[in-house]
Amino acid sequence: MIVGVLLAAGNSTRFGAHKLLHRLDDGVALAEHTARHLIAALPTSIAVVRPGDGAVHDIMRGLGLSIVECANATQGMGSSIACGVAAMPDADGWVIALADMPWILPQTIYAVAQQLHAGAGIAAPLYHARRGHPVGFAAKFKAHLSLLQGDDGAREVIESARDHLTLIPTDDVGVLLDIDIPTDVQRNFPAPR
Repeated sequence: MIVGVLLAAGNSTRFGAHKLLHRLDDGVALAEHTARHLIAALPTSIAVVRPGDGAVHDIMRGLGLSIVECANATQGMGSSIACGVAAMPDADGWVIALADMPWILPQTIYAVAQQLHAGAGIAAPLYHARRGHPVGFAAKFKAHLSLLQGDDGAREVIESARDHLTLIPTDDVGVLLDIDIPTDVQRNFPAPR
C-alpha cells in the first residue's frame, strides 16, 4: 500500500496569513484543492497538521484524510515528514505532497505512486528538466525519512540516493508551482480541477 502524506503544518510566515485557508478564484481553500487531488490519486492518505489548527483539521477530515498532529512541526518540513512516516510505518511507500501546491494533477500523483509499485526507490515528476513534487519513497527509505528534521525536507535523502531516483516526464507544470507569497496566487493558471 502506497500512502499519500500531505504536509499541511507550515506556518505561512512569508504569506502573511494562513495560506492554506486562502480561497482561490473558485472560492475553494488552497488546502482543499491539494487534499482533493491527493485523495483522488491515493485513497489512503493522511494530512500532517499543526496541533490546534482546527480549520485545516476540518477541511482534511471532511475530505476523508486521516489527521496526524505533529507536535514539533515548527521545526520544519523534515519533522513533518518524519511524523507522517511514523504514523503509517507499515506502508510499502509514501508519496509526500505539499499542501501549498494546488495545481498538481491527480494523475501526476498517481504516476509517482505507480513508479513505487513498479519498484522505484524514489520517484518524482520531471517538468522540462526540473524535478518537481510530489516525491515518492519506497519503504526501504523509512529509517532515513523517520530521522528527518529541520526545513530541508527530504532533499538530503534524495541527493544521497540519486541512483534510486526515477524521474517521470510530465507536462503538468503544477509540479513546480507552490504558493509562498500572496502574488503567487495570481499566477495566470486556471483554478485547480
